[in-house]
This record gives sequence, C-alpha cells and structure tokens, in this order.
Amino acid sequence: MARRIVDLSVPLETGIASDPQPMLPQIAYLDHKASAVQMTQFFPGLKVEQLPGGEGWAVEQLNISTHNGTHLDAPYHFHSTMNDGERAITIDEVPLEWCMGPGVKLDFRHLDDGYVVTPADVEAELKRIGHTLKPLDIVVVNTSAGAAYGQPDFLSRGCGMGRDATLYLLDRGVRVTGTDAWSWDAPFLHTARRFAETGDPSIIWEGHRAGMKTGYCHIEKLSNLEQLPATGYEIACFPFKIRGASAGFTRAVAIFND
Repeated sequence: MARRIVDLSVPLETGIASDPQPMLPQIAYLDHKASAVQMTQFFPGLKVEQLPGGEGWAVEQLNISTHNGTHLDAPYHFHSTMNDGERAITIDEVPLEWCMGPGVKLDFRHLDDGYVVTPADVEAELKRIGHTLKPLDIVVVNTSAGAAYGQPDFLSRGCGMGRDATLYLLDRGVRVTGTDAWSWDAPFLHTARRFAETGDPSIIWEGHRAGMKTGYCHIEKLSNLEQLPATGYEIACFPFKIRGASAGFTRAVAIFND
C-alpha cells in the first residue's frame, strides 16, 4: 500500500486577486546579497567578502492577515460566543482531533455564483455519492470559485453555504468544513444585492454565524478539490498556533492510502 498526498492549499503570494484590496498580503523578499551586511552585524569583524559568494541568508518579511492564503477559521472568528452562549474558542484552542479525519467532498461546481446552499442540496449530493455523514468527517465543498483563484472575478465566484445547510452538517457531528471559495458564505457581492432587496440582516454571513449555535471550524481558499473523489481519503488541516487568534494558516492536504 502506497501513501499519496494531494496538496489542497494555495501558496501565499502577492500580485493576484486573492482577497479584497484592503486585505491583500504584502511580502518583502530579502535575498542572499541584500542580507549579507545584516549577517555580518551578528559577528563583529566579519566582512561580506568572507561569506561564501558574498551571500547571507534569504528571509521574507510579511504583512498579512491570518485570513490570507489557505487558513482554518476558529469559532471566535464568527462571533464571541458558540454553542448557544459559551465563550468561542480561538485557533490555539481548537481540538486537534477535529483537524484530521475522513474527507467528504460535495461537488457544487454546477451551482450558480452567489447561490445559497440548502439542506436539501446537501442531502441530494450525499445521496448521489452514497455517503452517510459520521462525526468528525471533514466536509469540503467544491465550487466554481476553485478554478478562478487569483483571477479578477475570484471574489464573486462560487456558491455559499447557508446557515441551515451548515447546521445540517454540524448536527451530524461534523466539526471542520472547507471551501475553495474566498468565503464559506456566498460571495458578498451577491449577498449585498439580496440585502438591498430584502433588508434582511439574517442573510449576512449566515453560514459563519451558524457557529453561534454549534461551534465549528472551516477552511477557506482550498485548492485542487477537483482532483478529489467524493470519499476514500483523509484530510489534515492542522492550523498554525497563534495565541488568541481568529484563524491560523494551514497546509491542508488529502491523504490517500492507495
């Protein structure tokens, strides 16, 4: 039996439409030549020309949000409370047992951009793939946004998971979900139009706010979900441990034992 790993993460990079303009990551790259003088400052008397090739180290300075790149959102991101009034846990408090488990892919690439997924949609897809949800299954949603990552229209692409659809998963013991879109919810552009028409604030961030009822995590900006079958693998998405934070970066992967 051979183990095969599929990378489900996007690289953290600049110069692409990965996030809204005010939230885009900034990365300053310091190469080996530029850092040579910096290295000599740690060793009095050392000259740049004494370094191999006159080179120091490569290092990067980041000005980023915990929600840039592929990341795992903690319940604290969604609201200050979870589980009907408990204090919401932060990313460093998320049980690691939640972060590795059987993967289940729901293929919603055919749904319109901005569509809000319902429990009936989830049930129909689970019936199609022949799967009954189990506690700690990790459910990922393949949307049309995955193929548009980095493109100008990325933020407006893909369906979103509604509150009731999210609770459908959580009521069956799912505690980590994921999407290849920018948000677990429908793109804000489409939700803003619906809000302008209805004036109903309950539609805003409704999938996230399901965490107020039942605490859970979700992964955003996944990649390569089109390479996954519906089931038959594990997903690992352990988050970077940041004290008191609302999210943590993750190198999410699917693990096959072929």
